[in-house]
Amino acid sequence: MDSAVEQARAPTVAANHALKAVFRMSADRAYAVMMTAHRKGACVIAVYTRDVAETKAKEATDLGKQNGYPLFFTTEPET
Repeated sequence: MDSAVEQARAPTVAANHALKAVFRMSADRAYAVMMTAHRKGACVIAVYTRDVAETKAKEATDLGKQNGYPLFFTTEPET
């Protein structure tokens, strides 16, 4: 595969990996969530208690950083 194509695809692979590893999503669900976040700029991934949500957001953000990608997961209170 062309290295430019691989470089363009790498962030999506990293996002997919974080969603599957940290949030235990299937490949199809992770792809759908990733594409929603890409199109809308943000996406609700799941609803957890505050402590669990903050831990998972940090784990997923750190996983992206470890692989060299600026993935950023945040938490918000339910409204």
